[in-house]
Amino acid sequence: MSAGRRRTLKTVTGVSGAASVYAAAIDPRQSTVAASIEIAKIAEANKFDALFAADLLSFGAQGAIGAQEPLIYLSALSSVTTDVGLIATVTSTFHHPYNLARLFGTLDHVSNGRAAWNVVTSSVGEENYGDQDLPAPEERYARATESLEVVNALFDSWHAGALTPDGHGGVVLDATHVRPIDHTGQYFTVKGPLNIPPLPQRRPVQFQAGQSAGGIELGARFAEVVFTSLPTLEAAITYTKTVRARATELGRADALPLIMSSFHATYGATEDEVRRLVREDAEATDLDAGRIRLADMFGGGIDLSELPLDKPIPRHLLPEVTSVNRRRGRVEIFTKLAASGRTLRELIIASKDTGHWAAAGTPEQLADAIEERYLAGVLDVISLGGLADPRTRDFLTNGLLPELRRRGIVGNDYLGATFRENLELPPL
Repeated sequence: MSAGRRRTLKTVTGVSGAASVYAAAIDPRQSTVAASIEIAKIAEANKFDALFAADLLSFGAQGAIGAQEPLIYLSALSSVTTDVGLIATVTSTFHHPYNLARLFGTLDHVSNGRAAWNVVTSSVGEENYGDQDLPAPEERYARATESLEVVNALFDSWHAGALTPDGHGGVVLDATHVRPIDHTGQYFTVKGPLNIPPLPQRRPVQFQAGQSAGGIELGARFAEVVFTSLPTLEAAITYTKTVRARATELGRADALPLIMSSFHATYGATEDEVRRLVREDAEATDLDAGRIRLADMFGGGIDLSELPLDKPIPRHLLPEVTSVNRRRGRVEIFTKLAASGRTLRELIIASKDTGHWAAAGTPEQLADAIEERYLAGVLDVISLGGLADPRTRDFLTNGLLPELRRRGIVGNDYLGATFRENLELPPL
């Protein structure tokens, strides 16, 4: 990053395999990637820094059929874009690091240096990978740590001078500069080296999602960007101080990792319209389905079916965070909200945003909320959804983004040839 100039806020938007799948089911002549191709083109035209592909590994998980495989899906989108980054969510729990290195290395090649890995440890899907029970969080994070060590060693197994021009349009390989990693650990034995050429970015950018104690440790050690659920500014400040203090203890510098938050926005042209939309959304809440969704936010081990809607959840029903095996960061968010005295109805409505940062307002008011976190130093990357919806897209591309650019918070163009350069990350 240039001396004396602050890194601009980087923008990300999601591409969902589900939307295209549903459209293709209605019209079999339509590609199952068609809707996301349109979103990708709109995102790049509006200078979004990256596309984000989430993943689910179970049928019916969290109310969805699942998701298209992110690496293949983003490879398809790489062919219709040239600059926007490509962030694939892939679990370390159910994949081998040698395969992960080859897959992400190939995505980096086919996209000319735009690949990123959002490392997750998975809270669902164990029934599809030969495991009766989901491994404990501590074991999942231990495996993720070793997996990242192996993957990074494989990316680095090609050294300078391994490939040189032959003067006739080809290259000469000096195999002495491509060295085995000879890794033997608790979970993996990998000789190496990586058997694909060195990557355009050397390593794809590494994102990490998870903010329990194990997630903080993993993010502080490896992540260049951490994807967080931080519903309040206070939570964002606390988390950022914690993860960066640990990163400093581990010898990292340059204010790493960057902090990424998802922004769940309700847009209105006027304050009256905003209030109406918020009220209508609350009134339209399916409270029965909401009880089930909220129970999932608590880890799934709590029965809310008979509790009164307009009273707080009794404290003795709230789980101890460390007793939950799935998504402890999310459990912590909702146990704190419940302990603050919010009613069951209020918690059900809040659970529609699954613990993420949510705000409602005009584009200018929403820009104020974003600017507050940006200036506080707790927001480096923001996920902005809604490009598939014409109304939301209009507010986003003709309202919020121009306002953020007018304030100098978001940049006007891509800054380099690779995603790493566009994020203004320090050199590896």
